[in-house]
Amino acid sequence: MAVQNTAATVPVCLIAGEDEYGVKQRGRQLYQQWSAEIGGMDHEMIDAAALNSGDALNSIRRLREALQTLPFFGGGKVVWWQNCNFLSESRTANSSAVAAAMTDLAAEIKVFRWDTVRLLVTAGDVDKRKTFYKTLDKIGRVELFAGWSSDDKEWTHQAESAARSQIENLGLTIDDGACAQLVLSVGPNPRFLATEIEKLALFCLDRAAITAKDVEAIVTKQKTSRAFALADALGSRQLPRLLKTLDAELWHIKLDSAASEIGMLYGLISKVRVMLLLKELIDQGLLRNTSSYPQFKSMLERIPAESTPEDKKFNPLAMHPFLLFNSLPHAANYSKQELINGMEVLLQCNLKLVGSSLDAALVLQQALMSIVQGEVSFAA
Repeated sequence: MAVQNTAATVPVCLIAGEDEYGVKQRGRQLYQQWSAEIGGMDHEMIDAAALNSGDALNSIRRLREALQTLPFFGGGKVVWWQNCNFLSESRTANSSAVAAAMTDLAAEIKVFRWDTVRLLVTAGDVDKRKTFYKTLDKIGRVELFAGWSSDDKEWTHQAESAARSQIENLGLTIDDGACAQLVLSVGPNPRFLATEIEKLALFCLDRAAITAKDVEAIVTKQKTSRAFALADALGSRQLPRLLKTLDAELWHIKLDSAASEIGMLYGLISKVRVMLLLKELIDQGLLRNTSSYPQFKSMLERIPAESTPEDKKFNPLAMHPFLLFNSLPHAANYSKQELINGMEVLLQCNLKLVGSSLDAALVLQQALMSIVQGEVSFAA
């Protein structure tokens, strides 16, 4: 979250960003805080979500009326302009009528007497070049909540920090491994994360600490977590579990147009590569087998940066520590030569999936059976 103009008390605040859940939570918190501070009973909430320019103009009109209407019972007044979706580049925002109305609104806000009135605006994306944004930034405070993205390697750290904060507010604790498992199960989605933490809190009513077993038992795994299920089954080297997980993933592909057999294959290649990498680090004395996640993270942090490859696919320091830790016992299930053979099998599998008309499910099944059984090649 980025914050500008951090004055202790300001009459106007814009809270915006891709993190819809974070924006709503912070907006509700500030609205309640301001309402208590300023007193009065005439606070107003106005929905600024607009489907077209007519909706937007009507919302702007209602906001002006709310700002100009004095509190009937005396005291102060807080106006919350919620869910505004025409502060960025959109067809509605770029309408000449809406653009003119927003410019006029900005001009009014500049000279408005804020003695007993405060304005809270919550929105999604905002265009920082627009006059309205610049006005609010100048006379008040702007808080931006950026959404988490799986393309950003820092998202897990941000999510873990948010999870710990919410869990502590509920009077609970969680260890590093369980917190990492929770975040990776949910993925980069603040709303789902908050919901799963509430479920965990109810599940652990009679205890103060959330464990990895609790996370495994109660947390609903989202798409990012399901992507690891087949790879983990391969790492376990338990053929019945592996084939059962493969069947489930192949069925999921039929329901999700964005999923594919090739995508599954690349996940398996990544898993075998990670196990090979862990084998090499252990052979070099940079890591050792351990069942303690904090101890493993400590060993990982001591690996010299110059001793790791620049390519992020092969660099353990660029990967999430929990993913590596989760693969540590899996690496022990295979010899280094078996993993090298496994990469060869997956290469053959890739060639057959791309260059032949063979049934993809059968090709994947035969490849996985070959790896688990320690074979160098496979036929399908």
